[in-house]
Amino acid sequence: MYKQLIINVTERETRVALLEDGTIVELHVDRGDDAHIAGNIYKGRVVRVLPGMQAAFVDIGLSQAAFLYVDDVAAEGLGEIERFFALRAEEAGGDAEEGELLAPPARRRDIPIEELLVEGQDVLVQVAKSPMGTKGARISSQIALPGRFLVLMPSSSHVGVSRRIEDEAERQRLRQIVLDHRQENYGYIVRTAAEGEGEEKIVYEMGFLNNLWADIRRRFENAPSPSLLYKDLAVSLRAVRDLLIHEAEKLVIDSRPTYEAVLSFLDTYMPALKERVLFYEGPEPIFDAYNLEGDISRALKRKVWLKSGGYILIEHTEALTAIDVNTGRYVGKHNLEETILKTNLEAVKEIAYQIRLRDIGGIIIIDFIDMEKKSNQERVFTAFREALKRDKSKTHVLPMSEMGLIQMTRKRTHEPLPRVLCEPCFYCEGEGWIVSRQSVCYNIHREILRSAADLMGDRIVIRANPQVADLLHGEERQLVTALERALGRTIVIYPEPQFHIEQFEVFASCEA
Repeated sequence: MYKQLIINVTERETRVALLEDGTIVELHVDRGDDAHIAGNIYKGRVVRVLPGMQAAFVDIGLSQAAFLYVDDVAAEGLGEIERFFALRAEEAGGDAEEGELLAPPARRRDIPIEELLVEGQDVLVQVAKSPMGTKGARISSQIALPGRFLVLMPSSSHVGVSRRIEDEAERQRLRQIVLDHRQENYGYIVRTAAEGEGEEKIVYEMGFLNNLWADIRRRFENAPSPSLLYKDLAVSLRAVRDLLIHEAEKLVIDSRPTYEAVLSFLDTYMPALKERVLFYEGPEPIFDAYNLEGDISRALKRKVWLKSGGYILIEHTEALTAIDVNTGRYVGKHNLEETILKTNLEAVKEIAYQIRLRDIGGIIIIDFIDMEKKSNQERVFTAFREALKRDKSKTHVLPMSEMGLIQMTRKRTHEPLPRVLCEPCFYCEGEGWIVSRQSVCYNIHREILRSAADLMGDRIVIRANPQVADLLHGEERQLVTALERALGRTIVIYPEPQFHIEQFEVFASCEA
């Protein structure tokens, strides 16, 4: 399977798409807000301890207080409590996946939160899950610092090796390198990328991560509370670290500064990969050149049509995501059971694809069309398990129930894609979702870039809903300024009260 990364960078938005054989399977969007802060490390202050929930709220400088559960409280950052948190692998006697953290050993779970934290206390915490909707960020004082070859775990003493490294001799070699050279009793996970690498590179990274941790601790001692102490890599560099190195064969970027930043990053960590990075200079927007915009728009729709004529409905609720399968226009050729089976099997692939592309997490309930034969139910269940194997996020799937339901969970660390790109619909008082005003601004930006060569005139005119026009005149003014500078033409924006929030027109005119 041929995999490639496509990165589109504009003034306020960076989009990273992972393609498998030309089809987009993952999309990561960063707009410089609090939507993607997982991995950041903060000095926070405990504002409230909740004995009844065995949790605490911590102010880390965001609009909402972050949530710290008792099992996520580690000795690091507290300074007076014995270290008792470890990796799941340490409890189970095996090895962990890269960066996998687990609850503390059961023998320490009887320590109540009120004995670990007090209101007003300063704590060193890392964001495990970004804020989602009305929920604040989920944080942990079990810090994990990922590098190219290693993940440093200051709150543990365990040394684990990624399960993806299967050769036992190589696993023992890598583990021994870490054990021989660690100066502090810190825990490490050896990442898949370390396989076959020399001792010198791994030891160098151990020193780098140790120095980074020491710097974070110094900042914690001197910084006010709350403060950001460490920020994870930008989405483009995270894609290089996590996707290009392990999976993709090629990376294509349409921004010269980002292209140079990626090359500089690879110079430090993996110079041999620089030849995989290409700068895109085509005349049309990069996502158009790779035919990605249609699939992204489809991923925002409630109804997704199948090739046979059937369709699936995807509904997000506060507690779970419900997916319903319907035959739609498909009437089959032979009998009802065969028609249902074919629709369900086709839906299996599309559901697995949409779950991954939309980054749907938490509890997911899938209502397949009822099948009478047990063998057909097993066939659909097996096909669904197989379709999920490409998804890197952890999933747990239960067998199909007698009611034709499959219940599953998928690890959630971010908002699903529709929640990132859309906002509650004010036309229907929040009962539905429409493309957000900010997304419409970016759509207008891309439309102008797409049509610039065909817009003949001294000025480019934008007609849009008044709320979108206000945003272009205000918070997103730099988008317009950047376009004027790039195209050498004036852009005029006219509000049109009769336009739907998603509707706009772009055309050229001549100076009077």
